[in-house]
Amino acid sequence: MLSAETREGLAERLWRAEREREPVPPLVESHPDIDVVDAYQIQLINIRRRGSPVAGHKVGLSSPAMQQMMGVDEPDYGHLLTDMRLAEDVPIDARAYCYPRVEVEVGFLLAEDVPPGCDEQGVLERTEALIPSIELIDSRIQDWRIGIADTIADNASSAGFVLGAARVAPGELDPRGIEAVLHRNGEVVAEGRSDAVLGNPATAVAWLANKVAGFGVRLQAGNVVLPGSCTRAIDLRPGDTFQAEFSGLGTVGLTAKP
Repeated sequence: MLSAETREGLAERLWRAEREREPVPPLVESHPDIDVVDAYQIQLINIRRRGSPVAGHKVGLSSPAMQQMMGVDEPDYGHLLTDMRLAEDVPIDARAYCYPRVEVEVGFLLAEDVPPGCDEQGVLERTEALIPSIELIDSRIQDWRIGIADTIADNASSAGFVLGAARVAPGELDPRGIEAVLHRNGEVVAEGRSDAVLGNPATAVAWLANKVAGFGVRLQAGNVVLPGSCTRAIDLRPGDTFQAEFSGLGTVGLTAKP
């Protein structure tokens, strides 16, 4: 376990990397003994430093496609903050990020807290609505050379998220069978299905509730939870326009300035 001073120093390194858009080498290279407990405590240091209210939580790297793409064998997890929420009708600046990518996700809007020990059915009973979502991910680690401790310390590579207009009650749509298609500039660049996420995205939400409980974190009513991408991540470039379509769940878009 790293010392509190070392954790603070690594948090500062990631904080500067994000603000200066200058990625840093993997933390595991300089600190091979870093573990996921250290990593989550580093994440929490920067979440507190940011000072923005928590809007929700995320699971990342929860599909085989994303684990293979990133070279890891387990999911990561992080916070979604209010100042990370993006609007469909307001183009973002792709140059404000290090290595921005887009993921397609079935979001969960919670009606009640999700306690540790909850199963998939319990998650659905506590979910107000499923939401079409795009997550903007970014890594403050050079060239996306991430191990699981690197990405958890880096808030699971979170950068932003955008929610579509649709709100569909879980009882009206099987969360395991939602087809997703992602278009970039009118061309299909990724396709997938929601059961790519641990077989059921509700499984990812239940897993997350258990995982973060040990750190005193709770998935709360009103939170948005993004359980992981249905497809591989796609690079975001200046001028790109993305549109994600979900069967039974509508659409959501994200646009970058030229």
